[in-house]
Amino acid sequence: MDGGGDNHCNRKRNEPGDNSERHVLFLDNCLPEGNRDRARQQSQRACKQSDSTGCIGERVEQVYEVQSFHINQQNTHALDRLFLTEPRSPRDPDSSYNGRMMSSVPDEFYRIQKLPPYVFAVVNEMKARLRADQKDVVDFGMGNPDGPTPRPIVNKLIEAARNPRNHRYSVSRGIPNLRQEIVKRYKTKYNVDLDPDTEAITSIGAKDALAHLLFAIVGPGDAVVSPNPAYPIHQYGVIMAEGHACMLPMPNPAEFLNGLEHLYKTSTRKPKVILISFPHNPTTQCVDLDFFKEVVQMAAHHGSMIVHDFAYADICFDGYRAPSILQVEGAKELAVEIYSMSKSYNMAGWRVGFCLGNRKMISALARIKSYLDYGIFQPIQIASIIALRECEEDTQKICSTYEKRRDVLVQGLTAAGWEVQPPKGSMFVWAPIPEPFRKMGSLEFSKLLLEKSLVAVSPGIGFGPLGEGYVRFALIENNHRTRQAIRSIKHFLKNERPPAD
Repeated sequence: MDGGGDNHCNRKRNEPGDNSERHVLFLDNCLPEGNRDRARQQSQRACKQSDSTGCIGERVEQVYEVQSFHINQQNTHALDRLFLTEPRSPRDPDSSYNGRMMSSVPDEFYRIQKLPPYVFAVVNEMKARLRADQKDVVDFGMGNPDGPTPRPIVNKLIEAARNPRNHRYSVSRGIPNLRQEIVKRYKTKYNVDLDPDTEAITSIGAKDALAHLLFAIVGPGDAVVSPNPAYPIHQYGVIMAEGHACMLPMPNPAEFLNGLEHLYKTSTRKPKVILISFPHNPTTQCVDLDFFKEVVQMAAHHGSMIVHDFAYADICFDGYRAPSILQVEGAKELAVEIYSMSKSYNMAGWRVGFCLGNRKMISALARIKSYLDYGIFQPIQIASIIALRECEEDTQKICSTYEKRRDVLVQGLTAAGWEVQPPKGSMFVWAPIPEPFRKMGSLEFSKLLLEKSLVAVSPGIGFGPLGEGYVRFALIENNHRTRQAIRSIKHFLKNERPPAD
């Protein structure tokens, strides 16, 4: 993995008139080495264990079929099969909403039917049982910052909360001073000019901004392209908005660009939105500004919009600085960027995010939010101004803490015989399952690791079919606890064997 993302500059272009068969989706680079059919079966089996109906397994099977498909010039409709979910008609006889008067609560609801059970819930339930039995679980599962929010921010929250005027309804767009402060930060850090009234809006966290933005700009049948694996809302937010979620493999940024280029050339269903996120969760891959320039160029040429989830903007290591897509000339004509204060300021529970960039997309989000909420609790907004204005040093310290934890974890796992690559950004380590256990699949391996070593990780399958073969470590335990976990993992790798098939 090239964390800097420079490899896209040397990627092989597909020449016009090339009639040879091509692996558009680069499946071989995304899955562990070995038998592809076996990997498909393992992913399906792992998913079905958390879903008695088998709907995840069926969906995984569908996607794997697509991602092993070859395309040539004579089969230009093939890429239509990329799309994860077709919207169900309200007249579908299998739907609970079929035009009849309902005399009672239905067994299923229209949009809920589109969502698979939460894969991570399996591991979470195991953690809860172990902790109920007084077991000391070292938890690398959820990317939930464990550090304290900087003191100046907390002090301002307390002060503002004592003013009764701040307990009234706020405004869904966010108070003007907060929007002005995020605009100032973008000018200082990225040299990007934004209008706080038309090109910036606050949100109740980044997930709120993303979900409601998709709801605002995506309609039935609209195609939204995103990398796979990905943060779940990137795919299922599209599905809930009645769009088609198109998952392109991303073994590295260059291959994602190639896949996107193929999609534009050969599919009859052109993407309405390109949804990306760097530093990337869960793979930790990072890009440079040239990557964004290519994405903007392609989107502008084909009439697509871009949404960039920038949740890990400030969590960068080894001198790497994550660029903003809004630094690209012309990006504001078609792109927005979603920024979050959760990771940069240890404010995850405060739920403060922003959507910045294209004014038409911002206006659409504002219209949706005006019907759905009255904005963030005003003392939190006031305290967030102090964060943006005064706490840059605290952000640097937070980043340094994650970097040290990364080093302890990566070095410890490598010494234990589990080779992983150190990320240049995000608060995660994306680790291939050790070879002896790879056939188990990520869910079963995560369960076994938790049972035998009391170490919790996130199974890769929870981030999409191409997350299979990996687990994700979140850097949320201190160095002492991390070393404790490494000792347990070393013992696990030395003494445990995968169960027989």
